[in-house]
Amino acid sequence: MHRNIAALHNLSWRLTMTTTETLNTVNELTNKNVERLTSLGELNMRIFEKMATRQMDALTLYMDHTLRLTKLATEAKGYNEFFQGQIEATKELSERVMTESKTTLQLVNEARDDYRVWLEKNTAEMTADLRQHTTTA
Repeated sequence: MHRNIAALHNLSWRLTMTTTETLNTVNELTNKNVERLTSLGELNMRIFEKMATRQMDALTLYMDHTLRLTKLATEAKGYNEFFQGQIEATKELSERVMTESKTTLQLVNEARDDYRVWLEKNTAEMTADLRQHTTTA
């Protein structure tokens, strides 16, 4: 009977250690995942800020164009001058929009690369963490 109690106590101790180790592992993995998600949130914010800046640049571009057309409408000495000024302003706007589009496309490509690097890094870390904890379990 004494042996059974000792064996039961020993089994209980091993289960307690296993439970403690499991909780420590879960806690560690949770903390690492919170760090990963925080870094993803920071990456999202950096990209959002860049995109918002591009959006404001585009808005400014169109506002400048509108102001130019308004000034042209009030200062043109005739229909031909007004029409010619519209053509020139629209041509310049088209060229600037094309330049801005190329810049925005570069930004999108950078964002894609940043997300890919983040994903590859964090996938590798998670895989290593899972391998480490499943081999020790």
